[in-house]
Amino acid sequence: MKPYSEILQLIQTYHELGETIQAANFVIEEYSIKHPNFKGFELREKAKAEYILMTTEGTFGLPQIIRIPENTFEFEFVLMLNLIAHEMVHVDQKVTGQFVDDRNEREWQAYYEMLFHKKYPQIPNLPKHQLLFFANKALSYYTKMGENSDLQIKYAVQKQEVDTFVTSLS
Repeated sequence: MKPYSEILQLIQTYHELGETIQAANFVIEEYSIKHPNFKGFELREKAKAEYILMTTEGTFGLPQIIRIPENTFEFEFVLMLNLIAHEMVHVDQKVTGQFVDDRNEREWQAYYEMLFHKKYPQIPNLPKHQLLFFANKALSYYTKMGENSDLQIKYAVQKQEVDTFVTSLS
C-alpha cells in the first residue's frame, strides 16, 4: 500500500479533476476492499457536511452498485473510506447463498464493521466523536431488531462489545 500522504495527494488530484468515481475505484483497490459482487460506483447529488448519503443498490444475487455523492472527497478522507467500506459490507450481504434479508441486521453488521474493522482491518479508525456516532447508529438498529428477538440473541455478544466500546469512549 502507498504511504498515507501519497494516497491523500492522489485523492486530492482526482477530486480537483472532478474524477470522483476514479478516486473511489483507486481507494477500494488501494485498501483491498473491492468485492467480487461489486459492479461499480455511480454518482448522486452533492452531499452536505451534516448529511452524507451513500447507498448500495441492486437486486439480491446480482452485482451491486454503490452510489456516492459527486463531492465525496471534499470531506474527511478517513470518514469517506469508512463509509465506502460500510457499503462494501452491504455488497457482500447481497451475494447469492449468503443473503442478509433483514435491513436491521444488514445495518448492524455494517456499523459494527465501522467500529471494529474485523472484515477490513486495513481501514483506519475514525475519530472518537465519529466512532461514538456510529456506535449509537449500530445500537439503534439492534433495538429495531425487536426485544429478545432471534436477531438480538444472535448478536448479543457483539452488542455487549459495542456497549463496552461506547463506555470506553465516554
